[in-house]
Amino acid sequence: MRKLETAMALALIASIFIGNFVHFSQKLKNLQQDVLRLHILANSDSEQDQNLKLQVRDALLEQSELLFAGCESLEDMKTRAVEQQETIQKIAKQTLEKQGCYDDVQVQLVSMEFDTREYENFTMPAGDYDAVRILIGNAEGHNWWCVMYPPLCLPVAEPENYFDDETVELLEYPQQYEVKFKCVELWEKFTKKLKS
Repeated sequence: MRKLETAMALALIASIFIGNFVHFSQKLKNLQQDVLRLHILANSDSEQDQNLKLQVRDALLEQSELLFAGCESLEDMKTRAVEQQETIQKIAKQTLEKQGCYDDVQVQLVSMEFDTREYENFTMPAGDYDAVRILIGNAEGHNWWCVMYPPLCLPVAEPENYFDDETVELLEYPQQYEVKFKCVELWEKFTKKLKS
């Protein structure tokens, strides 16, 4: 009888743990699917190339309201990003050329893996996200990134204006979820290996 009670208690604990893990994993997946990131890669890590990358960033952020006016959803932003690829490329190239740099610029809408990244007052967990990716020259330098949708690239933007309370807590207090993040990360790597 005692063995049965122990087995039932362990089964209950396991089901609670698995349920919690599945809920947390789904929360991360929803976050990843509800976000569009901006990712700019510099030509190299030289001081000049890194400075040029930041100038491209500033020019694009200054034009973002014009480029993405009227976008009220993630799908609107993705559609507009595709429509505006040439304009985004032109803005970036003109910014570089003003500084005497004639590096090639590529603009892509991609799904890519990101590491956990801190951004001023919140942290974006690791995972696969859609991103507008701007590659300057050889694109071998450090990158700059932010969240385009919801529009968290702007300094005044706050996650609580766009996400539910549970997601905001996850973004603003990631240290409370480190073990869960790691478990989900390991699980995703494991399942990707199984698929390939």
